Amino acid sequence: MKQYPSQPQEDAVRHHTYDGIQEFDKKLPNWWLWTFYGAIIFSVAYWFLLHRAGGTMSPEQRLEKNLAALTARAAARSTGPLTNEQLWAMSRDSATVSAGQQTFNTTCASCHGVNLKGGIGANLVDNTWLHGGNPVDIVQTITKGVQAKGMPTWGPILGAKRINDAAAYILSHHQPPSP
Repeated sequence: MKQYPSQPQEDAVRHHTYDGIQEFDKKLPNWWLWTFYGAIIFSVAYWFLLHRAGGTMSPEQRLEKNLAALTARAAARSTGPLTNEQLWAMSRDSATVSAGQQTFNTTCASCHGVNLKGGIGANLVDNTWLHGGNPVDIVQTITKGVQAKGMPTWGPILGAKRINDAAAYILSHHQPPSP
């Protein structure tokens, strides 16, 4: 049978005193020591993998990669000028018309209405065109705007592809002229 002391043993106190404060001489708990050693091992491994072994890209490399992706995306946006026939063909392509509808709804519908029947802006479903009814004229009107009537210049904001898609959406509500 094990005998327990009737009084708890007093912890040892270190021999030095600083500003009248004495320190107990106790060992740190094992869970704290394992956490501390684990943090040291993790930091050394992290440093080695990231900075010595080349595990990730440097900030300069990441910047170059992002700039290359943005340049490629901007180049894909800016397709060249299209002909009337190409724009009429685009107006019959459902994917192009859907993309154009999204562009129209976010940028043009506030003035021309969701149903294209006008409001502040002109009616786009009738056969009266104020600034030319050819598809190329429509693209030019969207690109350069009509400052006298309050239509902003959308060319630098949307890019050629989104403008062509919006023009195709507008043309999808019309019939091409007979040859």
